[in-house]
Amino acid sequence: MSRALTIQRTLVTPGERERFHERLRAKREYYQKANCRFWVFEEAGLPGAFLEFFEAPDSATLLRAHSGAPEPVLDPNRVYSEVEFP
Repeated sequence: MSRALTIQRTLVTPGERERFHERLRAKREYYQKANCRFWVFEEAGLPGAFLEFFEAPDSATLLRAHSGAPEPVLDPNRVYSEVEFP
């Protein structure tokens, strides 16, 4: 099974944190409806440094989801494909 992934790094100041969480909820809802998964991780040693992961079953689904997203992804064409190996 092939999967496609896009990664985005986001820096958030303490004063923007609550609004950022609201935006994350909206993104999660949007990407779920677009047949994608959405995860967010915060760097343990640097509060406010987040990695957002967008995953889909294939590149076409992911690119289509990015094209209609509520917020643009910084580099939507940088898509990583899962590597299958023996």
